Amino acid sequence: MVSTPRTATELTALKGVGPALAEKLQRLQLHSVQDILFHLPLRYQDRTRITPIGALRPGTDAVVEGVVAACDVVMGRRRSLLCRLQDGSGILSLRFYYFTAALKARLAPGSRVRCYGEVRPGASGLEIYHPELQAAEGAHSIPVSTTLTPIYPTTEGLSQQRLRALSEAALAWLEQGNSLVELLPDDLRADYQLGNLTDAIHTLHRPPASVDLEALHEGRHWSQHRLAFEELLAHQLVMRKLRAQIRQHQAPAMQPSRTLAREFLQRLGFAPTGAQARVGEEISLDLQQPKPMLRLVQGDVGAGKTVVAALAALQAIEAGWQVALMAPTEILAEQHFNNFQHWLTPLGISVAWLSGKLKGKTRTNQLQLIASGDAAMVVGTHALFQAEVQFQRLGLAIIDEQHRFGVQQRLALRDKGAAGRYCPHQLIMTATPIPRTLAMSAYADLDTSVLDELPPGRTPVNTVLVADHRREEVIARVQAGCAEGRQAYWVCTLIEESEQLQAQAAEATWQTLCDSLPELSIGLIHGRMKAAEKVEIMAAFKAGDLHLLVATTVIEVGVDVPNASLMIIENPERLGLAQLHQLRGRVGRGNTASHCVLLYQSPLSALGRERLGIMRESSDGFVIAERDLALRGPGEVLGTRQTGLVQFRIADLQRDADLLPAVQQAARQLQQAHPEVVQPLIDRWLATGQQFAQV
Repeated sequence: MVSTPRTATELTALKGVGPALAEKLQRLQLHSVQDILFHLPLRYQDRTRITPIGALRPGTDAVVEGVVAACDVVMGRRRSLLCRLQDGSGILSLRFYYFTAALKARLAPGSRVRCYGEVRPGASGLEIYHPELQAAEGAHSIPVSTTLTPIYPTTEGLSQQRLRALSEAALAWLEQGNSLVELLPDDLRADYQLGNLTDAIHTLHRPPASVDLEALHEGRHWSQHRLAFEELLAHQLVMRKLRAQIRQHQAPAMQPSRTLAREFLQRLGFAPTGAQARVGEEISLDLQQPKPMLRLVQGDVGAGKTVVAALAALQAIEAGWQVALMAPTEILAEQHFNNFQHWLTPLGISVAWLSGKLKGKTRTNQLQLIASGDAAMVVGTHALFQAEVQFQRLGLAIIDEQHRFGVQQRLALRDKGAAGRYCPHQLIMTATPIPRTLAMSAYADLDTSVLDELPPGRTPVNTVLVADHRREEVIARVQAGCAEGRQAYWVCTLIEESEQLQAQAAEATWQTLCDSLPELSIGLIHGRMKAAEKVEIMAAFKAGDLHLLVATTVIEVGVDVPNASLMIIENPERLGLAQLHQLRGRVGRGNTASHCVLLYQSPLSALGRERLGIMRESSDGFVIAERDLALRGPGEVLGTRQTGLVQFRIADLQRDADLLPAVQQAARQLQQAHPEVVQPLIDRWLATGQQFAQV
């Protein structure tokens, strides 16, 4: 039997921690002694040996001890305190631009001091700016540290010295008979070669001088491996618990569609790809079960996810259930609505539309259609989550671009099931290929299907990098392409997240292009426009009434204009690779050779050139996603709303990817053989674990 960890002790149990300090620590999410113990250093300094002044090298950090030969205030471009330190092997200058009379007194000639800092070349030889100082008392030498010195993540008002003192107090608290409860059973630790938890904590806060520094720096040390494994295990367990809780609910068992699917495919005009047929069959089998389907369908841009979703919807509708399809933006939701209305109305199926901007009688009418069940198919934005939206018999929820919704939002649709008796099946779709390591962690509660085959007729997009000073050439290329009957996108991006600034940038570019290309019909679309305006502009572009569309990244997903074969993306170095790939996927949707011009600002950094080079080399979304994860990290790849799941304290999904198969296996072992430790592990590592597990 595992008891509640005693290390949940309040911070004020540590000597010197009062209410004011506790409040500062809360900014770092440090609320207990255990939190201090798990607040690990970012890096380390080696202060375990004294370096003779004569052996110092520029660009290195060093501990130096010597006698002050002279100390004076000197006037240069800036007034500074200059101290000359000697140790028999050489002379070193210590320079302070911010100093007090007390500091000058401490550095009186003849006094013996030890200092630490970065050695730099200076006007009078080697110097250290603002070193950390210790005064040697009398003739006794100051003992050197026997462990590496930790550098912790900090916040305003908390010095490294204070954090080191707190970690020292927390480690002493452990040595006073308190302990970190070892939640992992002995047999599991032996199976996966995991060391002792308390030893790992001690090692990481105070590594011995003999530690393998390279392994520590790269995150390969056994102590880091031990903690990363346990943290990943806690995340895996909370997702498995979440899945198990949902699977306990009853879901409607839906027999395969006999009539509607056949009619739909006949009207579609083309046969599904092998991948669409395979994934469609996986979904159909899930829908036939009396337990809720939880399936993620990944497909690269243009792989045909919507057709697969339509086949799933028809199976549910033919079985007598309603279907809700939710998309993250008005543009994408509107496009889904148009597609499903076009596909399903000829089959005698009513399609309802709901968004946050739908008002008055129109909104009331749509709500009535949904509540009465007269609308078998409902398409909308996150407005579908709202309490006033009542379904008569919701049996299937389809969520597009899942990474833009939080887990809680996705699970909120569970409560929309028929009279609360049934939990709807859930089909999640994304055109953002998710690296395997992320899928194994952030989507561990979902079964995964991959559409790995593009429909025939899709043309590869040729991607080129062009510096901004060649803008006039790019404008001429747009003019020539549109003169030949093709259409083009011009995408504006800014570092700022402000929609207003994005809109201003797009408007300025639109005006410039209108002046440069008066013979073309040029449209403008951005996030601050009214939904009706955006829909009208997109409809005009799709109909061919506009030659060129200037847009912000609102066109990232879902927009389908087969005649558009040229895209210019300004400042592509400011976007993630996955987002660039999504944008590029708006062209190449017809049978015309298509091009994407990445119009970058010079000079481009080495990293920027590497990133954009990946876009030029590869059109495989999964390859790009893996490279994007390596360059930017999981939070950026999944999007800000999802990062609550991937903000690891110690683990790193890229670095620790090789642990995930073992972590998944260990999670199964724990649930089967040691279920009593599951919740304590979740509580230790995930402050929101209980919240996720109960949504």
